Amino acid sequence: MSAARPPMDFLVRIPFIEHLGFELLRVEPGLGEIAIEVRDELTNSWGVAHGGLLMTLMDIAMAHAARSPLEPGGDVLPGVVTIEMKTSFMRPGEGRLVGTGRRLHRTASLSFCEASVVNHRGELVGHSTGTFKTMRGLPAADGRRIQRLNASD
Repeated sequence: MSAARPPMDFLVRIPFIEHLGFELLRVEPGLGEIAIEVRDELTNSWGVAHGGLLMTLMDIAMAHAARSPLEPGGDVLPGVVTIEMKTSFMRPGEGRLVGTGRRLHRTASLSFCEASVVNHRGELVGHSTGTFKTMRGLPAADGRRIQRLNASD
């Protein structure tokens, strides 16, 4: 029996993702992979994964792919925000779901990505495309810049 590998740390701390219980599986150049075990409180009135859970899973997987290094051992981007996202749902999400995000193209300020979610049988549950803007901080109301406190620069 192989030893369980310790959980990976997300590239930045996102309290909402911690609350949902997402698990970071891997981050490689151009790729991010995240998993979640569907629990009752994450389901809709049909008893399957809520669409918002699936969209969030794909959003975070794409964001990790967008921030990932261009080459092994390279630097990750300081931060990205979702500019737009389109999602299609193929089948109900149940059990353990794995979302895989892929960076398709990156410019100096934008990353274009796609993601898919599969169930424990490897069946496609959902697919998304998204555009992400590179950010180093957010503007505050008084004109200052709010720097990310937990960015990995």
